Amino acid sequence: MRRVDLPYLPKPAAHGADRREIELLRYIYNLPNFEQLRNSPSKVIDAIDQYGREKSYLMNVGWAKGPIVTNLIAEVKPQVMVELGGYVGYSAILFGDAVRRAGGKRYYSLERNPEFGAVSRMLLDLAGLSDFVTIVIGPSDVSLCNLHSSGIIDHIDMLFLDHYKPAYVTDLKLCEQLGMIVPGSVLVADNVISPGNPPYLKYVRSSVQEKGKAAADLSSSRGYDLTAFSNYTVNRFGSSVQKPLAAVDIFGNPNLIYESRLVNSFEPTGEPVSTHLSMVKLSLWPLAALEPGKRLGVLALQ
Repeated sequence: MRRVDLPYLPKPAAHGADRREIELLRYIYNLPNFEQLRNSPSKVIDAIDQYGREKSYLMNVGWAKGPIVTNLIAEVKPQVMVELGGYVGYSAILFGDAVRRAGGKRYYSLERNPEFGAVSRMLLDLAGLSDFVTIVIGPSDVSLCNLHSSGIIDHIDMLFLDHYKPAYVTDLKLCEQLGMIVPGSVLVADNVISPGNPPYLKYVRSSVQEKGKAAADLSSSRGYDLTAFSNYTVNRFGSSVQKPLAAVDIFGNPNLIYESRLVNSFEPTGEPVSTHLSMVKLSLWPLAALEPGKRLGVLALQ
């Protein structure tokens, strides 16, 4: 576990295009102990954390939230895990290694930004995980549709959401609609309390009847609900990400019932998050006869 007394540098007021992600690569490849990092996921994670402590803040899942998810992976033993939002590969290395050690088959990391995806690929190769973790570059909804239509993924055992916040609900609904979320699937959603994701929490806490009524509203079948988010959250990645690109109406599967819990934790900077680290966990047992729907669990990270 990463130490609480060795936090990252403070988060900048605005995360601009300062190319710190490219500098991360240069930093790691110039480390005096670089050769010792080869085929060692834990040492690569340590090197990324070291950069975050000494050089520049990185928006990684970090030393506190990371073990919550790796412990869940060890418990659930997912065969297929998918993450939405790969950034520089920190979570793909940490969680991909955990899935492999738990006997899983494959880890998929979906990242929209090609530069971030390239950094992630290089660090995954350094960690010895390039044969287990697949990086998919492109809009998350389009990538999910392609992975499903090509037969590469028919269902997801664990889904980690840590990408564009307004896309959480729409991408979850898309996975439901494609049949990739099934009884026993586990969802882990980051940042649902801070900076916050009210639409996601409302959706996974809604009843079958409430979701069915919402699904009947055709106006909500395409597009993100941007009204619940700050201007910074909506605009931080530019206008090109502010609407789904997959050519499909997205209604989800209202018959799925989620069980949720929130967990306390810390940001990589050492800042305590509010009393909730939002974790939503799909139940691990079949309870399809419990209501008109199928009971699932969801885990949401702060």
